[in-house]
Amino acid sequence: MNYLGSCLLVQMSLAFGVAGLLWPEKLMPFFDVLMFPWAASYRMVRANSLAAIGLSLVVLAKLALKF
Repeated sequence: MNYLGSCLLVQMSLAFGVAGLLWPEKLMPFFDVLMFPWAASYRMVRANSLAAIGLSLVVLAKLALKF
């Protein structure tokens, strides 16, 4: 039960990253609001999706080392 928050972070980050890679046009309105002064582009959505997948791998590795 102590690792529930970390596991949820891994799942949400991985889901967001994969969704950004598969359906960038559906996440474009979210990025328009998130990055207000700058215009969102497909390149930015793809970069953020890869960063989210990388974050999930880092947190997963941290969890694996605790066990």
